[in-house]
Amino acid sequence: MIDTNNFKKGVCLVYKGGPCVIVSFTVSTPTARGGNSIFKTKLRNLLTGQILNDSIRSGEKFEEVDMERHLCSYLYSDGSSWYFMDDETFEQFDLTQDQMAGDDGYISDGVEGVQAVLIDGNVVGIQMPIGVILTVVECDPTIKGASAQAQLKPAVCDTGFNVQVPPYVEAGERIRVDTRDGRFIERAK
Repeated sequence: MIDTNNFKKGVCLVYKGGPCVIVSFTVSTPTARGGNSIFKTKLRNLLTGQILNDSIRSGEKFEEVDMERHLCSYLYSDGSSWYFMDDETFEQFDLTQDQMAGDDGYISDGVEGVQAVLIDGNVVGIQMPIGVILTVVECDPTIKGASAQAQLKPAVCDTGFNVQVPPYVEAGERIRVDTRDGRFIERAK
């Protein structure tokens, strides 16, 4: 059983009779005495792709989704679908923009650690590793001594993903990005 205290992005649970993944959530605590915390969640049904925005009271419990995960390799994209190969069965499968659920900006050639999520033997999505390496193709130039405070500047990666990077990062550099929230982690070695 999954309790609301175990909520985090990517957790899969049975909600309203279907397998869902948590896309995002926020916690709010009412000011009234004795009020339970409320989790405002954005869930995506893994079978239909439907997005559910619901408020869930603290302490509710949900069943875990019975699913498998297999390592897979990214093959290519034709612009509307992304094609992968299951590393265990060597079967190829494709995912649409909706099934990618925003992870398409993290997919580049040579990405490692991607897992196919299977329910009843059918691929319903992928799970990205926590950090991926992307190449910066466009960003503002570095201005030395422009500010005494650390500031971030926008950068565009080779996949089209936009990320805020420190001022010392330049175009052509490889960076590690956190797939959970899209933050810059470090320069890639």
